[in-house]
Amino acid sequence: MSARNQRPAREDGGTIRSSTYTSLLPWQVRERRFAPVGFGRRGLNPDDVYAFLDRVAVDMAAVYAALAESRRETAQIKAGLRRWQTGQARARNERGQAR
Repeated sequence: MSARNQRPAREDGGTIRSSTYTSLLPWQVRERRFAPVGFGRRGLNPDDVYAFLDRVAVDMAAVYAALAESRRETAQIKAGLRRWQTGQARARNERGQAR
């Protein structure tokens, strides 16, 4: 990967973005069209394509980071629920044995 395509990473694993940056929406990706290169050449302007791919990569990194955070939170909630259920079951068993 070229240095041009790399983004500085934050300590929390995310990427650094301007406060005015707006994430791409799926319809924007689907409808994106690139200008053809100059006369006498074939294909698309590579700078346009690379700039767009960089932006898509940044948005994907943000989505994956949010997904990872959501999974961590879900694991914590599940663990807390299991501890609570175990405590409730023990209390119920102790009440049953005391009779």
